[in-house]
Amino acid sequence: MATDSGIAERVLAVVHGAPRAGRGSPRSSPLRFDILLAAGAALLAVVLALVVKNGRSPDALGWTLLLGAHVPLVWRRRRPLLVLFAVVALLLPFHGLNYCHAAPLPASYLVVYTVAVTCQPLYTLLTVGLLLSLAMSVMMFVNQHQAVEALRTSGWVIAVVFLGITMRFQRQYVTAVVERAERAERTREEEARRRVAEERLRIARDLHDLLAHSITLIGVQTSVAAHVLNADPERLDRAAVAKALDEIAETCRSARGELRTTLEVLRDQGTGEVRGPLPGLHGLADLAEAARVAGAGVELAVTAGEVPPAVGAAAYRIVQEALTNAVRHGGRDDLTVRVRVHRDGAALRVRVTDDGAGTGAGTPGFGLVGMRERARSVGGTLEAGPLPGRGFEVTAVLPLEGAA
Repeated sequence: MATDSGIAERVLAVVHGAPRAGRGSPRSSPLRFDILLAAGAALLAVVLALVVKNGRSPDALGWTLLLGAHVPLVWRRRRPLLVLFAVVALLLPFHGLNYCHAAPLPASYLVVYTVAVTCQPLYTLLTVGLLLSLAMSVMMFVNQHQAVEALRTSGWVIAVVFLGITMRFQRQYVTAVVERAERAERTREEEARRRVAEERLRIARDLHDLLAHSITLIGVQTSVAAHVLNADPERLDRAAVAKALDEIAETCRSARGELRTTLEVLRDQGTGEVRGPLPGLHGLADLAEAARVAGAGVELAVTAGEVPPAVGAAAYRIVQEALTNAVRHGGRDDLTVRVRVHRDGAALRVRVTDDGAGTGAGTPGFGLVGMRERARSVGGTLEAGPLPGRGFEVTAVLPLEGAA
């Protein structure tokens, strides 16, 4: 797109009349270009005045009027209408005195073209038409034999006017192309930044859900092993200790597997290839069993059938985080967590309740924020809060239609 913008800018430079600077040299200013253009037009006028014989040769007054009409051309970009009136004010006496009528034509065409390029088309036509009528009247009054030449000159002036109007529209079109290109480039950059931010947020959610759940279970299981070791050293229950350590090892293996899957997706570098299935409703039983191993009583009821993978993954992560919070903040040994996932029309409803002592008013974390973001990622909603008396509840409604 940078190449397209550069080409469009060069086209604009040509249409505006600014010369392109050579490699390594400073770009010429428009004023310098107009000075050279006015000098070139004046030189051409001098040649025409000496060569063409359609009027008397200029004397001192004629040369003053002719060359003086080229001086305002230096400011033709800044004040095109004032330059037009100044040129006309000097050239009308020149034609009225019947000097060479061909000599001022280059300056006349140039100033008319400038007005047509810079001013509104209707205003240009009215102004040039009025001045052209005045100039033709003067020429015909001075010499009626110049009527045919005056009409021919008027035709060329009108052609230059329409050429300038065409170039004005062309310049506006090229400007619009450049603006669209720049706007598209900005849009792409903003879209890229938005995607990067969304990807960072998704990675943060995945790592939080995975590590928080696994670390919580490992902490609970380690506490169980430490309790068994310290309860009665004389009658050590080796089987209970071994079971607790095996559960810790299994939790570590599961966490390592999920972490590896996440890292493999990141290593794909945007190819879209996902190694391994997304977590879904089929994994809720494992989450419930892990929470039971951590000491919580879990009642799981799943009656949803097949759901879109994105919805299943969102429901899995929401239940995972809700179980993690219940085990971490439950505050009682006989904690009971009830998990219900069912289809309700065109939506999947997830409800996780516990009878623990936690109210969600402790140290703020990212768990509830992550669950809400999970729900929003598939167009759903999530509510979480303490129950009357004791316990905590998390409810989510996840639409099934249109989920990516």
